[in-house]
Amino acid sequence: MEKLLRVKVHPDSKDDRLEQTGPAAFVAWVRAEAERGLANAAVLGLLAQRLGVEAKRLRIVKGATAPSKIVAILGD
Repeated sequence: MEKLLRVKVHPDSKDDRLEQTGPAAFVAWVRAEAERGLANAAVLGLLAQRLGVEAKRLRIVKGATAPSKIVAILGD
């Protein structure tokens, strides 16, 4: 079973940080630029660290090229 998270991303920020704004909602600021998937990879890394899962268990299922994303946590 997979769980879905909403993430609003602010690329090209001064630092990397993640704030939880709801039970399944986050706002992320990443230093990486929004090109070649760099910001997406940074966001998945931050989420993985916060949630205590491996980054390879996270997938962007909607909004890969948009600031608002839906990220799935893939089950075991």
